[in-house]
Amino acid sequence: MNIHVRAFDHPDAVELNDRVQLEYAERYGDEGDVTPLDATMFDPPHGLYLIAYDASDQPVATGGWRSQERNEEGYSDGDAELKRMYVIPEGRGQGLARRILAALEADARAAGRTRMVLETGDRQPEAIALYLSSGYTPCEKFGHYRTYESSRCYAKPLQGNGGL
Repeated sequence: MNIHVRAFDHPDAVELNDRVQLEYAERYGDEGDVTPLDATMFDPPHGLYLIAYDASDQPVATGGWRSQERNEEGYSDGDAELKRMYVIPEGRGQGLARRILAALEADARAAGRTRMVLETGDRQPEAIALYLSSGYTPCEKFGHYRTYESSRCYAKPLQGNGGL
């Protein structure tokens, strides 16, 4: 597996985003994640977007982070928000999500971010298990889905004792 930095609007990113949106729609019976995003949110040094490719150079996994500061949606100063973590079904069980997560955490830490935060849903038990096993703990809800009962929010310090 090779992991490369890509723009959020790169064709491979768009393809994988379409696939994850279909999975969200199936799991939740809705239109998918409608959190407003644009490609510039992931531009370094205020974010990063990664795509993992298999040996045939096919895109199999994605993940990104974007900077957040204290605002009305419940973020805190210094937050790095994890977005669009996804591994295609054929690529699961190989540790790809964990590798992408570690790379994103390291990059956010190097960019001076102090906390990685993420929002997932109660119908994504695999994601919740990954985050809990990676040192994330439940936190106060934030973001676009903060008022939804199905929303689950997690955080992990990136500096000091909580960093890798």
